[in-house]
Amino acid sequence: MNLPYAIGTAGKPWGDAEKQQWRALQTIKRSYREEVLSKLNGLDNDLNLINYGALPYNEQRYPLFLVKNRTWQYGLPTVLITGGVHGYETSGVQGAILFLQTRIKDYLKHFNFIVAPCVSPWGYESINRWNPLAVDPNRSFFENGPSPEANALMRYMSSQQVSLIAHFDLHETTDTDNTEFRPALAARDALVHDNWEVPDGFYTVGDTAREQSGFQKAIIDSVRKVTHIAPADQHGKLIGSDMLQPGVINYDKNSLFLCGGFTDAPYVTTTEVYPDSPKATPQQCNLAQVAALEGGLQYLI
Repeated sequence: MNLPYAIGTAGKPWGDAEKQQWRALQTIKRSYREEVLSKLNGLDNDLNLINYGALPYNEQRYPLFLVKNRTWQYGLPTVLITGGVHGYETSGVQGAILFLQTRIKDYLKHFNFIVAPCVSPWGYESINRWNPLAVDPNRSFFENGPSPEANALMRYMSSQQVSLIAHFDLHETTDTDNTEFRPALAARDALVHDNWEVPDGFYTVGDTAREQSGFQKAIIDSVRKVTHIAPADQHGKLIGSDMLQPGVINYDKNSLFLCGGFTDAPYVTTTEVYPDSPKATPQQCNLAQVAALEGGLQYLI
């Protein structure tokens, strides 16, 4: 059952007026420049910081940056890491940055890297799932889609013409998914969205077309050393999907236009940290994202 939502009329999808009303309620709660860009500017000289665009809402406030290893080795496979596709999912952003700060050097002899730590900086600052247009970037990874965030990343990746071995998309599942974001989605689209039980712990979402169960297991086993893995609910599911092995579910990512589905990488995973758990600190959440990356990379090696 849907929770009531303050904007819109029951049974009627939002129009421009309702979207503008929603946008007017959003406020800046933290600084992309201080919490993200300053850290990226302080990275080691072995890494290149590349501006791949800017968001049209405010190009000066929201430049888009990614990181590549400075010495690109054409004989090595390439790994894509994305964070902050949903800007409110903090450890996706900060976990990617922590990996760049502390661990990436250990893997440069094995892989080239493209790391986009904060795909949705307006969402990061306003702690939002959507962008200012009331569009979910993580349902918009298709050509000429409605999300400037998704379009900028896809455009850059297309220009590189690299063959990816893996794509790690770093996310969180939060209590606000049920209290705010799913009710807003139901109101915006005038559809019924049953709320799920938010899993207490870490899990991954693989791709039904590229299941790679051993790869997913390696990620789970690595994260288990840092924080707890989400158990299945009473129906054997996580967020409404069958749990295929401990801490692993699958989505058809391409058909849903998810960030994790827009590349042809044979190994793809979406990490899901639970930051609202009483058993996990913000630092553990960041470390869990790093551990997920390490587990997957070690498996590929």
